Formats: sequence, structure tokens, C-alpha cells
Amino acid sequence: MKTPDMAAAGSSKKRYRPRFIDDIYRPDAKVGRFLSVLILFGVSFGLYRGIQDNYLAEINHITPFERGIVEFFRETPGLLLIFILALMYRFADSKIFKIGIGIMAGGVTGLFLTSTSGLLLTKLIVVVFMVLFSAGEHIIMPVRASIAMDLAKQEKTGASLGITNSLSQFGNIAGFIIVTVIFLILENIGISRIDITGYRIVFGISAALMVAAALVAAALRETTLKSPRRRFYFARKFYKFYMLEVFYGARKQIFLTFAPYVLILQYGAGPSVISLLYAICAVFGMLCSPLVGKIIDKVGYKAVMVADTLILIIVCILYGFAHRLFTPDIAFIVVCCNFVLDSIISIASMASNVYVRNIASSQEEVTATLSTGISVNHVISIFIALMGGWIWKVTGIEVLFTLSAILGLINSIYAATIKSPSQELK
Repeated sequence: MKTPDMAAAGSSKKRYRPRFIDDIYRPDAKVGRFLSVLILFGVSFGLYRGIQDNYLAEINHITPFERGIVEFFRETPGLLLIFILALMYRFADSKIFKIGIGIMAGGVTGLFLTSTSGLLLTKLIVVVFMVLFSAGEHIIMPVRASIAMDLAKQEKTGASLGITNSLSQFGNIAGFIIVTVIFLILENIGISRIDITGYRIVFGISAALMVAAALVAAALRETTLKSPRRRFYFARKFYKFYMLEVFYGARKQIFLTFAPYVLILQYGAGPSVISLLYAICAVFGMLCSPLVGKIIDKVGYKAVMVADTLILIIVCILYGFAHRLFTPDIAFIVVCCNFVLDSIISIASMASNVYVRNIASSQEEVTATLSTGISVNHVISIFIALMGGWIWKVTGIEVLFTLSAILGLINSIYAATIKSPSQELK
């Protein structure tokens, strides 16, 4: 006969999951494996992202013009995502997730194994593996959230999304910090940052973690969950949102592609500095996202859209002219702070999502419109990357970021024509 103590011991032995998991996720959900994949994926991605730009600039000698071409191809999977997912219409979300992780593992493993002779063929191989990695990343984007919500209790889907996003962010931060530590150690023992050794170490760790993520993902239970596949949806009432996405796609791509290159080529920032900045940006992103959301609720999406792009003008001027306005050391600090500020104000892009929700007739219309917006900004992104690289090559960074500032001003004027929430209700 079991005593109360024995019964308590038996029940505690069965309760192997943390309390918050029992509170949020269904009892039958094997959520531990999914969350483990997100952590492994997050750290691996942070490692990869932390050295990507320095690897292109300092090891493969990719010029700013060539960087625009690389970005054109790297962003192409995002543009083609709707067609890629259409080919997988028979697959459950869990299977698509596994395929995406596996493709990313193949991409980063290929980068680890690629030689660095500096020949054109090597550059092409590097771009192929980067595009492969990007394809996997884009494939898992729409299904990661749907799986997280499917595993949760019906009333806890928001909490589940919060946990999955936080785990991915924490993983990214860990990856960025690891890159910084590795390159600081190598520099202290006399290995130059332009030596391939540090990059091979980071790519090797990133590949190992992504392969581990793919193996854990392969063990995930297959589900019958199939999210509605994304489709293009255009309605006249959303035309201002589509235009905002055009501006946002241009703005995002200029800074995503060329801001790190300004730090690397103009100021000599190494992988340890770039990765540390990414880590700081990620921390500020986690801390500021809820605050920006509250500001949008309090002052309205229109005010946030206008203020965001006005601040962007200052950011553009500092990127393009800091080296002319300050001494080299001060200019470097200013641009580093600018890099973080740029990351923070990009959070305000969520204001356009609130705008869509405010004028949409249903949740399905919101989802379809936002999906179309992603496709629109990808179309703009790939062409802005090409134009930006050409402008930098022909005229320099001053003209590139001056044009970006003008684009920001036009964006502010355009955002000012959008009706405020109170006007929408009239």
C-alpha cells in the first residue's frame, strides 16, 4: 500500500516539465523538443549572422557593389516564398519546419566546408550556400508561429508565441556574444581577424548546432496541422499600407545590407565589434518592443509612423557624414550608437500592422494583407540592394545615405496623410 509520501514522490517523478510549460502547453504536446530546436536554431543563427558581413568583406573581398548583388540573390527566396510553399501544399506544418531547418543546416555546413581562395568561383559557391541558408530561414518563418500556437492551450496561444520569440532572441544574443568572445581570444593570442581560422571555428560551431537542431526537429511528432498558404491579396483600402511597405522594404534593405559595411570598410570594425552591436540591438529589441507597443496604443499608429521616419533622417545623415563631422574615433562611436538606434526605431514598423488591423474587416483579411505586404517589401528590397551597391560604388556613402534620408522624408510626409485611429472611427 502506498503512503502519502510515496504517492507524492511518484507524482513528482512524473512531473518532469517546468510549471510554465504545464500552464501554457497542452498535456499531450511534446513541446520540449520544439523549444530545444528553437534554442539550438537561435544560437546557430546568431553565430552565422554575427560574422556574415565580415566574412564577405574581409575574407571573400566582396565590394559594396558586389554586396548588393549578393543581397539580391539572398533575398530572392523571400520573394519566391509563396511559390515554394505552394509546392509543399500537401505537407503538414511540422514537415515544412523540418525541411526548413534541414536546408539551413546544409547551407551553413557548406559555408564551413567552402575554401577561401578568393577566386570568382569561390565567391559564387559562398553565395549559393548563403541563398540556401536564406531559403531555409524563409521557409520556417510562417510555420514556426503556427506550430507554437498549435502546441499551446487554446487560451494561451499568445503566451506560447512570446516564449518562442524570447527563446529565439536569447539564442541569437548567445550566438553574438560567443562570436565576440572567440575573436577577442584569437586576437589576444595573435591570430588576425582577417585570418580564416576564426570564421571556420564559428561556422563549424554554427553548423554543428544547426545539424543538432535538424536531428531534434526530425524527432518532432508529425501533425496534421496545415496553415492556410499565403496568397496575394490586394484591396483598395490598403493601398497606403502597401506604399508604406515599399518605403519600409527600401529602408530595411539599405541598413541591413550597407550599415554593417560602413562600420567594416569605413571604420575597420571587426567581427567582435559587429557581433557585440548585434547583441546590444537584440537586447534593446526585447526591452523596447513592449514599450513601443504601448506608445502605439497611447498616441496612435500615425504619430509613431511619422516620428519613426523623422528620426530615420537623422540616422541616415550620421551614417553618411559622421566621418566628415567628427574625428575618426568619435565618428566610430557615433556610428556604433547610430547602428543601435536604427535597430530600435525599426521596431516601430509594427505600427503599420496596427493600421491594417484597424481598417480590416476580419482576421483573415489582416493575415492576407500582412502576408502580401511582406512580399511587396521583398520585391523592393532585392532591387534596392542592387541600386544601393551601384550608388555606393559610383558616388560614395554620402550620396547613398543622403538619398536614404530623402526617402525617409517622403515616407514621413506620406505617413502624415494616413488617418488617425479617431478619424478612422468617424
